[in-house]
Amino acid sequence: MLVTTFDPFNNLIISSLVAAIPIVLFLLCLTVFKMKGIYAALLNLVATFFISMLIFKLPIGESIGSIIQGIIQGIWPIGYIIVMAVWLYKISVESGKFNVLRASISGISQDQRIQLLLIGFCFNAFLEGAAGFGVPIAICSVLLVALGFKPLQAAMLCLIANGASGAFGAVGIPVAITSTLNLEGNVTSMDVSMMSALTLPIINFTIPFLLIFVMNGFKGVKEVLPAILVVSTTYTVTQAVITLFLGPELADIIPSLLAMGILALFLRKWKPKHIFTLNDHNVEVEKHTAVDVIKAWSPFYLLSLFVLIWSLPVFKNLFAAGGAFTTTKLTLGIPGSTLSSSIDLVSATGTAILLAALTTIITTKSIGVTKGLELLKRTILEFWIPIVMICAILGIAKLMTYAGLTNALGEAVAATGSILPLLSPILGWIGVFMTGSVVNNNTLFAPIQATAANIIGINPTLLVTANTAGGVMAKLISPQSIAIATAAVSATGKESALTKMTLKYSVGLLVFVCIWTFILSLLF
Repeated sequence: MLVTTFDPFNNLIISSLVAAIPIVLFLLCLTVFKMKGIYAALLNLVATFFISMLIFKLPIGESIGSIIQGIIQGIWPIGYIIVMAVWLYKISVESGKFNVLRASISGISQDQRIQLLLIGFCFNAFLEGAAGFGVPIAICSVLLVALGFKPLQAAMLCLIANGASGAFGAVGIPVAITSTLNLEGNVTSMDVSMMSALTLPIINFTIPFLLIFVMNGFKGVKEVLPAILVVSTTYTVTQAVITLFLGPELADIIPSLLAMGILALFLRKWKPKHIFTLNDHNVEVEKHTAVDVIKAWSPFYLLSLFVLIWSLPVFKNLFAAGGAFTTTKLTLGIPGSTLSSSIDLVSATGTAILLAALTTIITTKSIGVTKGLELLKRTILEFWIPIVMICAILGIAKLMTYAGLTNALGEAVAATGSILPLLSPILGWIGVFMTGSVVNNNTLFAPIQATAANIIGINPTLLVTANTAGGVMAKLISPQSIAIATAAVSATGKESALTKMTLKYSVGLLVFVCIWTFILSLLF
């Protein structure tokens, strides 16, 4: 906070109501006024700028500096990761590797419950970790429809499955972004990653059971129970270990790859007694050699390898103070303010993904440098608007933090006292329902959660984690997710029906997160 007080009206109720204007206005723009996200974000950035400067008395230099800091961090590392991750995915698609990869999964079993576990859950989680931003919902829904699933059924199942991976989408950005927010209590992305291991494993383990139950009832769960246990246990345990010791970047990618691989091996020895198909639907799947399949997966093996190296403490220490490569970290002072921002040229996760993309281009005959650069240009053109939106929202978050708006809101939220942990996930759920993004939700609400937690003496990491977990449960029914899902399965206009189908699962998972967070607050 760079102002003398967060209560300019000497009345916390009035000050907190004024401090809430940016968030309320943003939500109104998205819902009531039906504005595009980019316009809503830019309008609210202007509104927050004037509220911070004129009412909360943040000096003009610091106000402008706050926005600049948000823009820099929105581009680097967040925008950098987004562009690199989607670029690698596009390289895989353009080279034809993705078609082989997809067929290698579809052909493992003709039982459509197994196909749901492989594609709807495992591949969904993998694509969430590798690309995010609606890619897994769109692709996996289409794949399931092609295998005989009904369109809305396929969309619903993929939305439910996404509840196990949404916290770590696009190489962990929803959690990684917390390190850029200067949260109260010095909450870092690694803190949130480790705390998530107390909540998300329960959800992760449960969702494969839920998917099969929704599709084929208790009978289906019983018949493919061994396969469900293989997927649930592998994914859950692996993700918990990664979030505890490596951080958020690979928390979707490696667990999903392992779960798919181990299930494929398991199915060589075990088959369900009854092969379940929808409407006796059989699909001929294109066969590929083992060598072709290995090559098809290579971009994502490389992604995992490079990001794993970048996540190792011994590698990170090379760029820390006194390390061999500290000069690759640029610290930029922002003129006219006391603020600064840093750019990690090499140690940023985006650089690890860049190396995976470049290695894939070099080793793939059908993708030359020219074509690779063309795909990069296409990716930047497709994602510059979302990146500008993220920059604007980070600018809003920085203004609210430095001008004391977050403190005012934190004090107001803290008035709920010991019941706050029970309500905390609901704030995250609302944030994602309105914005469609766990990244945007954490940017807007994580500072409020952390501030309120410090005020009432609760572990701030717990509430930031609850904000993330609660937010993920809203991805099941957020208008953005529903629109992507219906469009993917050619069911545009049936958004209301899909929302009704998915709503009870979203609310049910949210209730669990609320109760479990409250229990954890009594222990930590």
